Amino acid sequence: MTSTSLALAAPTAHAAALPATGAASLAWLLIAVPACSAALLLLLGRRSDRWGHWLGLAAAVVSAGLGLAILVQVLGLPADERVLQLDLWQWFSVGSLDVTVGLRLDPLSLTFVTLVTFVGALIHLYSVAYMEHDRDRRRFFAYLNLFVAAMLTLVLGSSYIVLFVGWEGVGLASYLLIGFWNTADADAPQREQAKSRENATAAKKAFVMNRVGDLGLLLAMMAMVYQAGSVAFDDVLGMAADGAIPTAWLTATGFFLLLAACGKSAQFPLQAWLGDAMAGPTPVSALIHAATMVTAGVYLMVRSGAIFQGAPAAQLAVAVVGALTLLLGAVIGAAKDDMKKVLAASTMSQIGYMMLGAGLGPAGYAFAIFHLLTHGFFKAQLFLGAGSVMHAMSDQVDIRRFGALRTAMPITWITMGIGWLAILGIPPFSGFWSKDKIIETAFIGEGLAPWLLGGVALIGAGLTAFYMSRLFFMIFHGQARWTTAADIEGEVHPHESGWLMTAPLVILSVFSVALGGLLTIGDAFVTWLEPVTGHAEHGHPVLPVHVIMAATLAVVVIGALIAWAMYVRRPVETVVQPGNVLVEAARHDMYQDAVNEAIAMRPGQGLVLAATATDRYVVDGAVETLAVGTAGLGRLVRLTQSGYLRTYAAYTLVGTLIALVAVLAGRL
Repeated sequence: MTSTSLALAAPTAHAAALPATGAASLAWLLIAVPACSAALLLLLGRRSDRWGHWLGLAAAVVSAGLGLAILVQVLGLPADERVLQLDLWQWFSVGSLDVTVGLRLDPLSLTFVTLVTFVGALIHLYSVAYMEHDRDRRRFFAYLNLFVAAMLTLVLGSSYIVLFVGWEGVGLASYLLIGFWNTADADAPQREQAKSRENATAAKKAFVMNRVGDLGLLLAMMAMVYQAGSVAFDDVLGMAADGAIPTAWLTATGFFLLLAACGKSAQFPLQAWLGDAMAGPTPVSALIHAATMVTAGVYLMVRSGAIFQGAPAAQLAVAVVGALTLLLGAVIGAAKDDMKKVLAASTMSQIGYMMLGAGLGPAGYAFAIFHLLTHGFFKAQLFLGAGSVMHAMSDQVDIRRFGALRTAMPITWITMGIGWLAILGIPPFSGFWSKDKIIETAFIGEGLAPWLLGGVALIGAGLTAFYMSRLFFMIFHGQARWTTAADIEGEVHPHESGWLMTAPLVILSVFSVALGGLLTIGDAFVTWLEPVTGHAEHGHPVLPVHVIMAATLAVVVIGALIAWAMYVRRPVETVVQPGNVLVEAARHDMYQDAVNEAIAMRPGQGLVLAATATDRYVVDGAVETLAVGTAGLGRLVRLTQSGYLRTYAAYTLVGTLIALVAVLAGRL
């Protein structure tokens, strides 16, 4: 990339796809192989316990190899021929709406294929050792394979409806994996049963909150069918790029898509599920945060770029949501003591950067995906490193009880250190090249917007440096604060993990160091994405680029130094210390659950109570009152039916007299 920021011109037309040939014609195997492996492992059950994990790993490796072959094939094509289409079968036809199941192989989808399959295969390899003593390791690998197959369906689908199938598959797989450890037996210790229920609740929370996002995607597809008569990318995005869809409908569709992305990518205000999702095994966290689940929302935004380009209000909303979320995640990450929840907050914040980039329009699409790619490698590295630490510390996650692990775990220390430098954005590590470009692009524009968005992006870089340095220093540096036999967690004996766990860390480290710089040479990555994002042009930030770059590095260094002074120079307390209002709010996830309950759950509960009371006291009351009244009238009438003739004669006489009186009264 050049020394100045880049702005990308809008694609003049949606790129036409060519029929897939060669290795690309086998792209359906990318999905079929892991899907069949998952089905086989689930159907065979315990009979595949001894070798099921190797089958799961083999399926991931095959998909990675095929994905690499297709990538090489597409790289060898001229730039204007790098969009391939593989139609598989016609799904259904309703009126004028024909839906075909097909795969789209272009630079955007192949970037995701490479990330998902390669990082996914490393996570599978790591999991062979990490889950070695788990009685359900075979089931775990089945779910991992299902996760990979669903994510590949999502990014390879040639229409929004095929994307939606993968979208739902990812949601199902995440539900199964987040709640994986929810099978405590009835005779298990109370603590184990409570943890099992907690894991199940976390899975349900993620599932329900993602359904809110699903509603957005469904509404968007309904709007597309109404306006374009199709849900295929070629039709919808082509009409949007040509201006054939009214702005109002593009705006509505853009907001619906943003709602979908907020749910899937844990963006404000639907981010509350992400921290609790740490209930799943750590390799799951690596897969969700690095290569699948939360990256889906960013993919949806960039894939739908033609829609947002015709809807400036929706595009601005994407940028604002991203900016809010990156700040929110950074503040939460700075206050957490749970190692995995710090990393979860970090993901929320970094995805916020990507959403901010996607909300900046053509200027930010390529940089959003560039940061997604580099982040996928160093975030997987950080999560797998955290798993290695947990492996050494008897599954403990409280960083207040760590410290001085650098000597006991040198490989984990070095590799996590590389991931730490990458996410901080220290040159020449990968994060520097991608995040810095989003910050520079945020400063492009007119009026107050570039100052606000750029300022938020800059502050976020400083906060990221602080909380990630706090995490790294409290784990590996300072005095050892390990639990002893006197603690409820028991005594620990930290040690380095085996090669099956450290090898993926080392491989990921290579990419965390070199990937960003390599893809920057000659604007290689931006040029690669041009068939999807448009042609690159130079832009002009409101501040000189070298000033923005210097300011970013300065806040990063200041953030890291503050963390070093607080958590290395000073002793770290082993128990949580009282904090100010902001710290307490951050420790409680900015009271997201309370807000969601107040906005969504309590009104619903009130509505149910009102409906129940109406049913009980109004509907049932009216029916019961009518029944009681009728019964009382019946009892009264029954009293008049004595069976004596003289009584009936008296009734007749009285009735006749009353009639006569009435007639006379009428004549008077």
